[in-house]
This record gives sequence, structure tokens and C-alpha cells, in this order.
Amino acid sequence: MKIAVDAMGGDYAPEEIVKGVVLALEERDLEIILLGNKIKLEEEIEKYKSVCKMDKYISIIHCQESVATSESPLNALRSKKDSSILVGMNLLKKNEADAFVSAGHSGAIMAGALLVLGCLSKLPRPAIPAVLPTSNGKVLILDVGANVDCKPAHLVQFALMGSKYAQHIFKINNPKIGLLNIGEEENKGNKLTRSTYKILKSQKLNFIGNIEGKDIFKGKVDVVVCDGFIGNILLKSSEGLAKFLMMEINNKVIERLPLVPEAVFLKQEFMQLAKITDYTEYGGSLLLGVKGLCFICHGRSKAKAIKNAIINATKFINSDILQQLELEES
Repeated sequence: MKIAVDAMGGDYAPEEIVKGVVLALEERDLEIILLGNKIKLEEEIEKYKSVCKMDKYISIIHCQESVATSESPLNALRSKKDSSILVGMNLLKKNEADAFVSAGHSGAIMAGALLVLGCLSKLPRPAIPAVLPTSNGKVLILDVGANVDCKPAHLVQFALMGSKYAQHIFKINNPKIGLLNIGEEENKGNKLTRSTYKILKSQKLNFIGNIEGKDIFKGKVDVVVCDGFIGNILLKSSEGLAKFLMMEINNKVIERLPLVPEAVFLKQEFMQLAKITDYTEYGGSLLLGVKGLCFICHGRSKAKAIKNAIINATKFINSDILQQLELEES
């Protein structure tokens, strides 16, 4: 497998990106193509010469430019033809890489994917999905940021893509689809959700209707559909609340437990709970709907998240999710 990694994207590039690549290579036999400033990357790689196995392979493609988070995505891509994001997209298009991973400007990644790769047939817009834990497994939320303004047709396509994702990645035969809304009744919500509800009812999907925010984590559905504006707020609020609760429980309960066998067990259970609420365990999200495997990571991703994004990418390379989405829209 060849995975191209944007080594200049994110708050902690290139140090944490390279470290994450090294961690991934310790777990998988991969070919990693690092994209970025060659001099800086060679300096970082040199730190790990003693731990990198000889049968692992890292190559560098020098990119003179990178896209800053403060830049306009389209303007940056038009003026920076040698940016690490565009170089990565072109590698995918030429089949010189099986996947592309970046913690860089998410807007630029999406714009670059649309410009270079294009959308899968009949899909109007790509979407960024996120995986969240539930009481009985996990749930896919989409879109969580790629499209802040949507039409009903877009949400319907998100539902179709989410259903395919759940079938082929979660291995759920007939995934349940819910439309995020302020009430369960069909007539609830704004114009967008009411119109979308009517269309989803006519689709060949296991659409169970509206779902309220309070029910997402109960595992009532496998896929939650919403526009990117709402989805992004939901995702970041969930992450913030989870982190706050974990810190409070740890500081006020776990750390005060006596050193007895029962307490050790409780601490282990707490650590397991903390793990499933940690976004770094998932690493990155696949940009669904474009002709290539592009993974978008948090801008604040450190080595652990980058490693897991790369490992996650290998699972998708081994799946046929792109082909299935193409068949759905053919």
C-alpha cells in the first residue's frame, strides 16, 4: 500500500506528522510518501533512523508550498500549484498513491479533491463523516463540516453514502438512518429537514425518521444525517463535553480511589471509556463522495492521531467503498 501524507498540514507539522508516520510503520508494512519541505522532513526522519526498520520505506516529494488555515481555499490552491495538498491529490489521480492523509486546511482539502479528483457520479457534493460512540456500538454522523449550506438533495445523498459506509465499513446489513431534527414528528424542523424527510421516505433506505440530539448516543440509529453546519457543532460539542466529563471524573473520582483491587478494575474501565471518546483513536475522516481516498484529520492532530489515520486508511484501501458508491449512483 502507498499512502501519501501531507507533512506540512496541521498545528504540529512536521514534527508530529513524521512521528505519527514512524508509529504507523511500526505496525504495518507500508510505503509512505511524505509531502513537504524536503530539508525539514529529512531532519525529522533522521531522528528515527535507529528505530525505523530497514524493510519499511519512506520517500519524500519536495513541495515548495503549503496552505495556511487562514487562507482562502480556492485562492490558495490557484496560486500554490506545488502545495502539499495539490501534490497529494495528483498522486491519487495518477494512481501513484492509494490514499492521502492530511491534517491541513480542511476547506483546501475538499476544494483540491473536487478540482483534481472530482465527485463520484451523480453525487452533488462530498461529505465529511465522523464516528461517535453509542451505548451499543457506534454511529456515523454526516456531514460534519464540508457543506454548511445544503439542499434536501444533498442530505438525501449523505443518507445514501452513509448507508453504504455503514454496510461496508461497519458491516451492518440494513443500517438504520435518522434525520437530525428538533423533534421526532414528521412536521417538525425547518424547511430543509421537512423537505428532506419527505424525500427520504421514498428512498430504498431503512429510514426510521427524525432523531433528536439526545437520542444519538443511545444507538437508535446507525447513521445520522444533517447539514455540515449543524454536524460540525454537534461533533465539536460532543468532543468538548466528553473531554470535560472525563477530566472531571478522573480528577474528582478516579484519582481519589484507594489502592484496592476493586479500584484498579474501575480505573481500567475508566481508561477504556476514555479511549472510545478520544477522537485521536479514529485519526481521520474519509471525505466521502470524491474519486479517491482522502482522509481529513483534526488540525491539532499529534502523532497518535496521525498514526491511527494512516492505519484507518489501510482498512479503506482493503474495502470496496468507492466502487459501492459508484454502483449506487450509476
